[in-house]
Amino acid sequence: MTERETVDMWCDPVCPWAWMTSRWLLEVEKVRPLDIRFHVMSLSVLNEGRELPADYRQLLDTAWGPVRVCIAAAETAGPEVLRDLYTALGTRIHLQKYDRNEKLYAEALSDAGVDPGLAAEADSDKWDEKLRASHDAGMKPVGMDVGTPVIHAPGPAGEPVAIFGPVVTPAPKGEAAGKLWDGVRLCMSTPGFFELKRTRDLGPIFE
Repeated sequence: MTERETVDMWCDPVCPWAWMTSRWLLEVEKVRPLDIRFHVMSLSVLNEGRELPADYRQLLDTAWGPVRVCIAAAETAGPEVLRDLYTALGTRIHLQKYDRNEKLYAEALSDAGVDPGLAAEADSDKWDEKLRASHDAGMKPVGMDVGTPVIHAPGPAGEPVAIFGPVVTPAPKGEAAGKLWDGVRLCMSTPGFFELKRTRDLGPIFE
């Protein structure tokens, strides 16, 4: 029997591409011997001090709330709640087009079995030190010139191998998801492998 491995994903709930990757990884989990753990990174933290287009800056100004709620939930109820909380947030943000407000956070927290009162933490900097620590843990192994999603998988010497992506739409299902994982895992296990990329000509396809 092939030994199961743990794969860690760092994501910001507002990123539609991270949402697509997360749906793919949950499919992979069904057809390959791996377990997905979710962690929080922040596009707002990543882009602090950078010159950005006005519309993207506006997005990032409202992106603090979801990650603060995620960190507050992980710190008070345990990191395992991030799996269901990320799904509950992403479903509302990307599929149901909720505004990022207390209603969104309270409903998502309730869906994940977490105290909905933590929705108030969206406007607090109480958890920002923990948020930045989680962000740094995800980003440092892959570098700060990428965004989300970031995936860590076990490396040959026990150290994690980290990669940005894959960026894919729509999210592959079943064995197609497994085959994409096989290819990604092969790239990650190849010493000196850095990048595969082509211009995106298609937006996220939510299914």
